[in-house]
Amino acid sequence: MQLRELRKDFRKNKVLLALTLPLVIYVFIFSYVPMFGAIVAFKRYQFNKGILGSDWVGLSNFKFLFESPDLWRIVRNTLGYNTVFIILNLLGSVFVALLLYEITSKKLLKVYQSIMFYPHFLSWVVVAYMAYAFLNPRSGMLNQWLSDLGLGAVDWYNKSGPWIYIMPLANMWKEIGVSAIIYYAGLLGVDPTYYEAAKIDGASKWKIITKISVPFLYPLMTILTILAIGHIFSADFGLFYQLPMNSPTIFSSTDVIDTYIFRALIDNGNIGMSSAAGLTKSILGLLLVLGTNAVVRKINSDNSLF
Repeated sequence: MQLRELRKDFRKNKVLLALTLPLVIYVFIFSYVPMFGAIVAFKRYQFNKGILGSDWVGLSNFKFLFESPDLWRIVRNTLGYNTVFIILNLLGSVFVALLLYEITSKKLLKVYQSIMFYPHFLSWVVVAYMAYAFLNPRSGMLNQWLSDLGLGAVDWYNKSGPWIYIMPLANMWKEIGVSAIIYYAGLLGVDPTYYEAAKIDGASKWKIITKISVPFLYPLMTILTILAIGHIFSADFGLFYQLPMNSPTIFSSTDVIDTYIFRALIDNGNIGMSSAAGLTKSILGLLLVLGTNAVVRKINSDNSLF
């Protein structure tokens, strides 16, 4: 009976399923097929022997990461920054989406959407040089402003303190537009009669936002947050490597797991160690997604991912 219903649903939705086929193939090739390479984490990989021919070394590749004296620093930075990114991007993107929803002019709406969406397509290499023109210790625009105000110039690439603010701001500037468009699309799905009824009842703009707009976004906000938590151990390599120009004097504020592993790979060429670190992050991310989804499902099953 279930097989018959499954075939019926397949025939009914065959056009929609066909539309998803390219993405399914893409995910299978680039996300599932490479999983075979995870065995490199348990081997001493040698190019001349290949993946299958390399010697097994058990869990020794995992010792590099867990026995590293810098483990606390890179884990703290990775979790700390990603937590801030998730919170700021969630609040900022919902706020921007609500502002976009209030725009009645379609031409202005397209202009604002394009302006916000454009930074997402810029490479972090390009953004890093844009930031360098702004933060350059000698001729940077920001230091010129500080000099005009009678304040001394700051060597931004040798002071770790300011980067705990620069990183979140740069990430928000580059990524908030994409999330805002997603939430804006969610608002477009709200039945307009809710807003009409609220206006007839004399509800204020704040009441309409807090009682209608935001509650309708709760499921979308929850799902996107759960997915973001799954990547909390994976830092944006371009952001943390390119933006601070890999300056060693500010590693205390900019060094994360991904950049630390990259430099270690460059120094000793240990592919097995890098694979072990990547596998560890993936497993922890999966556990976080499952745990967070379980908590959300207990609170409100309608908002859970599965």
